[in-house]
Amino acid sequence: MRLPDKMLASLLVIFSFSTKGAASWGTKVSSDPEVVWGALDHDVELRIPDFSMSDDTEDIRWVREESRVAQFKKGKSTYSLNGTYELVGNVTLKIKQLNRHSNSSYKVIIYNTKGECVLEKTFDLKVQEMVSKPELSWNCSTATLTCEVVRGTDVELTLSLDGKSLRTQQKIITHKWATSWSMTANCTANNRVSEESTVAVANCSGKGLHIYLITGICGGGFLLMVFVVLLVFCISKRKKQNSRRSDEQQEMRAQRAATEERARKLPPIPASTPANPAAAQPPPPPGHGSQAPGHRPLPPAHRAQHQKQKRPPPSGTQGHQQRGPPLPRPRVQPKPPQGTAESSLAPSSN
Repeated sequence: MRLPDKMLASLLVIFSFSTKGAASWGTKVSSDPEVVWGALDHDVELRIPDFSMSDDTEDIRWVREESRVAQFKKGKSTYSLNGTYELVGNVTLKIKQLNRHSNSSYKVIIYNTKGECVLEKTFDLKVQEMVSKPELSWNCSTATLTCEVVRGTDVELTLSLDGKSLRTQQKIITHKWATSWSMTANCTANNRVSEESTVAVANCSGKGLHIYLITGICGGGFLLMVFVVLLVFCISKRKKQNSRRSDEQQEMRAQRAATEERARKLPPIPASTPANPAAAQPPPPPGHGSQAPGHRPLPPAHRAQHQKQKRPPPSGTQGHQQRGPPLPRPRVQPKPPQGTAESSLAPSSN
């Protein structure tokens, strides 16, 4: 073999050996950090891609913001901080029970037995809360479909209706439909660490009649209430009128009774004055010793005439019609008849 061929073959051997060593140890990495997503209250593992342990691996060190959290060193026990961190297979870093303060940058540095840094890689850990199962609900009276999720960080909601999709970055999505009374809805909630979905059939085909029935019942109840109010008002008004009329009648009766009582207490109206005052006096009883010797009882004709001149006292109706006490009338002294005077003078002449 000529000298140039030998030199070319040796160069090929050296190049192949260097390629195997690079594949085994990797190269020093200084690229952008790798983003890793973790679920809140769950564990996460930071794996080194394309790396395997070998006998030349001396030291594997995990650092969080320049603070050591875990380390593997050949011939010594594995170190982990506070039991929160653990080395799996002496290479992969496991972080237990992530919380909201676990968001940070983690760096791994690997050294060989010669003390050379063969690998350096950075991980950017971000923690999210897992989404809850979305809830589907619908209102047939307003033809509204609602999908809502309660828990989750950076939730993305997707509502699918008969091949059409609606998407939002909020925790609630609402859709109004007017094409049909029944449809299949699929609601999906997801983020970087979890995904949940719910499928339901929104059926309102048998509820349209119920809506009209409920509306009719409400309208009928309102009209019935108005009728009852008016009826109560009319009855109350009628009772007030009857009570007022009864009071007026009682008042009229009381006034009438008072007037009749006043009429009974008034003195009787005097009759026409008799022509002979002496004839108006009743005759003295017979045998009366104090009778004057010159007077005699009236004859029967004059007594009958005197009784006819007396009138009975006025009744209650006449007293009721009189509006007050009678006015006094002047008394006229009647002249005695001539026959009576002659008869009274005849005995005196004897």
